[in-house]
Amino acid sequence: MNSGEHELGLPVDVPSTALFTDHYELTMLQGALRSGTAHRRSVFEVFTRRLPEGRRYGVVAGTGRVLDAVENFRFDEGVLAFLRERGVVDGPTLEWLASYRFSGDVWGYPEGETYFPGSPVLRVEGSFAECVLLETVILSILNHDSAIAAAASRMASAAGGRPLIEMGARRTHELAAVAASRAAYVGGFTTTSDLAAGFRYGIPTVGTSAHAFTLVHDSERDAFRAQVDSLGRGTTLLVDTYDVGEAVRLAVEIAGPELGAVRIDSGDLLLVAHRVRQQLDELGATATKIVVTSDLDEYAIASLAAAPVDAYGVGTQLVTGSGHPTSAMVYKLVARARSADPGAPLEPVAKKSLGAKSSAGGRKWAARRVDAEGIAEAEVVGTGPVPADLADRLLQVQLIKGGQVLARESLDTVRDRHAAARARLPLSATQLSRGDAVIPTEYV
Repeated sequence: MNSGEHELGLPVDVPSTALFTDHYELTMLQGALRSGTAHRRSVFEVFTRRLPEGRRYGVVAGTGRVLDAVENFRFDEGVLAFLRERGVVDGPTLEWLASYRFSGDVWGYPEGETYFPGSPVLRVEGSFAECVLLETVILSILNHDSAIAAAASRMASAAGGRPLIEMGARRTHELAAVAASRAAYVGGFTTTSDLAAGFRYGIPTVGTSAHAFTLVHDSERDAFRAQVDSLGRGTTLLVDTYDVGEAVRLAVEIAGPELGAVRIDSGDLLLVAHRVRQQLDELGATATKIVVTSDLDEYAIASLAAAPVDAYGVGTQLVTGSGHPTSAMVYKLVARARSADPGAPLEPVAKKSLGAKSSAGGRKWAARRVDAEGIAEAEVVGTGPVPADLADRLLQVQLIKGGQVLARESLDTVRDRHAAARARLPLSATQLSRGDAVIPTEYV
């Protein structure tokens, strides 16, 4: 993939991202402007208190989209008119919003990196007023994309190097489908069926035909002949519309041994794949590949590890996070100045709550401690000085400085980073059986 999202100049689907927020963020702003606390220097952090049940690691995804969203967070006249007509905030607040531009700093884990409970995956610093408004849009992106990328990563591990096709656009919201495709690519998928994702992010797109194409023709022979004549002998023919064995015979008869692939979309995939492979080989189509689809998830993919399958197509389970459609990330104020004086020192703050909703105060750093072989053994999170032995293992990088984006990357760079990060985790990270995070989080 040569072109990245920045090079494509991402189209924006709304005039701005400013209304991708919750009503109470604007009323908090109004109250803070009145009380004089709006301009206090503040630090917000994004983290999750726990991984989804059974997951051994999380995947940071959506960072590039967050950078776009922050840049496009603008209250233009149409947005301001909406807020004025609805009486959401008062006149002075509207006047402040009219010139809103995020001018703070953002630090975070590089996109594609793995994370664990308590990992400060994103840190947003600036005035309380400018930072508090970004909560919902940041969380909506990171929670969705990280959930999809984590599911994709597990599927990629289960696939053992075999290619994965993202094909879930029809199973989710049309805009979520584009984001899901991007996140799936980060997690290890190789192609997508969604053309909007290909257009926006340069992800390779693939696709040939569905059952409707076979059914619209008078016979399966006519359908296969039409497809081969149109797309060439290297195409992929769908062979489970009627009788699989007869379809495979027809496919090789029409396309010859140069037939690119056959796709199986129903039945006992393990059994059918073995039968089709044997039949293809007997017909001389030894190089013809087998692609399987049909409601696959990481467990189904793993169950096909010994089958003669060359690629998998995954839809519903991928775009819904394979049962975990959110990453449960939160955006919490962890430090603030006592006054609006730019030189006022930061003071840790934290919510104290019964149950599991408490949080730790203070601006945090994070490092990954590794063993002698370079394999991760702990996620270390702290607020004080960084221990000398962890100084070169810090995870956060600066993404925005003074409101200016510093770190845009191609999706291929992010995808490669994730593959490398996953490889540096203990081997048990790839197990699909239920278990805790593969490494502990230690607070110092």
